[in-house]
Amino acid sequence: MTATLDPRRNAMRPDLADRRLEGQVSADRFVDGVPRRIIAPLAPLRRHPAGNAPLDTEALFGEAVTVFDEDDEGWAWGQLQRDGYVGYLPSAALGMPGAGATHRVSVPRTLVFPGYDIKLPPLHDLPMGAQIAVVGAGQDHNAAYARIEPAGAVVVQHVVPLADLAADPVAVAEQFIGVPYLWGGKSASGLDCSGLVQIACLMAGVAAPRDTDMQERELGTRLAGIEALRRGDLVFWKGHVGIMSDGTSLLHANAHHMSTTVEPLQDAIERLEERGASVTSVRRLHVPAAGRI
Repeated sequence: MTATLDPRRNAMRPDLADRRLEGQVSADRFVDGVPRRIIAPLAPLRRHPAGNAPLDTEALFGEAVTVFDEDDEGWAWGQLQRDGYVGYLPSAALGMPGAGATHRVSVPRTLVFPGYDIKLPPLHDLPMGAQIAVVGAGQDHNAAYARIEPAGAVVVQHVVPLADLAADPVAVAEQFIGVPYLWGGKSASGLDCSGLVQIACLMAGVAAPRDTDMQERELGTRLAGIEALRRGDLVFWKGHVGIMSDGTSLLHANAHHMSTTVEPLQDAIERLEERGASVTSVRRLHVPAAGRI
């Protein structure tokens, strides 16, 4: 039997595969996955079970994961529920499913304090898009706080209910201007081109796959050309994507600047054409109207 499914979004190895794929792929055995969730602020998902393996993407605090295998070296092989990506995660970053998330972090980075006091040393931070369960509230003379599970408190202006969605995905992406470029990254500590688009879409309620080729196939509607672009349109090259900040300027995380930058679209086109890469398509996102903030 020959597998034609994409291994990036289907849990299949020669020795082991997701039971839901039985009859579609060949494997020595098929198993049911175990539900887990990310309990680290940010967890690397790697191509192989090793700390020096390529970083394919990152999982955010609160994300649901289905785990199919764990080894004795501290690695779990699993699939992220949000975008279906498959890879190896540190077992220490995984916990059991907890209370249902009620809110998400809406700024690039927020600090988690051990109590209702911004002067306390933070426990850790959380990235934009992290899903949290708010279980209480408090206040001191400096701020109002949301108490979250399993511990700690965040300032209320850094979180929004899950139903509240950003009105403009470009405004989300603009918050990452200046962030270092990181292959596979998806946070204010570093991110890549498709990671930037994915997190901007997530906050606007648009389900976006992880990689550029997937986004080019699945996001929005294809446009005829680049003559009438507007804010929010996506421009694709082979292996690269950017989002238009207006009709002529491109916002993208890129290895040329090694950061997220805004530059004239024409400059990016000419630079990439010098390397043999031409624009492959442009697409217009469809952002749902409900729940905008």
